[in-house]
Amino acid sequence: MRSSKTIHVISCHAEGEVGDVIVGGVAPPPGETLWEQRSFIARDETLRNFVLNEPRGGVFRHVNLLVPPKHPEADAAFIIMEPEDTPPMSGSNSICVSTVLLDGGIIPMHEPVTELILEAPGGLVRVRAECRNGKAERIFVQNVASFADKLEVPVEVEGLGTLTVDTAYGGDSFVVVDAKALGFAIEESEAKDIARLGVRITNAANEQLGFTHPENPDWNHISFCAFCGPLSETEKGLSGRSAVAIQPGKVDRSPTGTAVSARMALMAARGQLSVGQEFEAKSIIGSTFTGKVLAEQTIGDRTGIIPQISGRAWVTGIHQHMLDPSDPWPEGYKLSDTWGA
Repeated sequence: MRSSKTIHVISCHAEGEVGDVIVGGVAPPPGETLWEQRSFIARDETLRNFVLNEPRGGVFRHVNLLVPPKHPEADAAFIIMEPEDTPPMSGSNSICVSTVLLDGGIIPMHEPVTELILEAPGGLVRVRAECRNGKAERIFVQNVASFADKLEVPVEVEGLGTLTVDTAYGGDSFVVVDAKALGFAIEESEAKDIARLGVRITNAANEQLGFTHPENPDWNHISFCAFCGPLSETEKGLSGRSAVAIQPGKVDRSPTGTAVSARMALMAARGQLSVGQEFEAKSIIGSTFTGKVLAEQTIGDRTGIIPQISGRAWVTGIHQHMLDPSDPWPEGYKLSDTWGA
């Protein structure tokens, strides 16, 4: 078999959401900081297109690039590539990366607990992994500072009229809507409708509300729409279902770690959740992330929280993505049947 490039990947999913990890075959991108490296990948698009576009990728796939860390405290660093974004942070992807690093022997595993520090483009991520019999069984991620942005503001959505929404940041930016008010119980049969409507709401929120991170002006848009179900009380805090619509039109199979963080920041802002309490988030397929408010935190002029999220991930395979020099689609392709307009 001939190939002009060979990219080595360990495939993984966290509570249902794919988060593959590139472990070889790609040189670190240029940049003095991880954010600059992330921005190069976003602008250049060569690697993104190769691994995310068909025939190697698809709208369901996220891919993470392991790179040497820039921060002296970090054990490893990763850059997240999602279908339409190259975000500051991702909960499911950080759980996948941690699992691949430990299960793959890239970082030594110590049972029963391994601690490590990852560097994401949005900042340092502290990880605690519960390990047994050579497997990282549960990953606890101390996420970046998260905060409520706008509470109960109107957004006009064509065909729906005026919606009352929140916006928040949990390592990525969200518009948050009441799923029940829109007629959704967050069940698997609703995935297609949630995905399509979520993109419309996200686009409307970007046009009418916008978003700017107070400490990172480069992150100046809303990425996702989170459909959040009713909350119920538990012994340790609260629980609830949710589904996140991801551009260009898919639903996260996991509970979405950044959405859990953003929703906890909203609950903290409303006095519903305090330091030390937990939030159990259930996804559209019934998988679970557990969130916890570790501390309060000031982010620029905002009062927010330091969240922790935990979940499980499993390695699904080892792949070598190749490019035959005669392939007429070296960067792959996207079609509107799955990628949207």
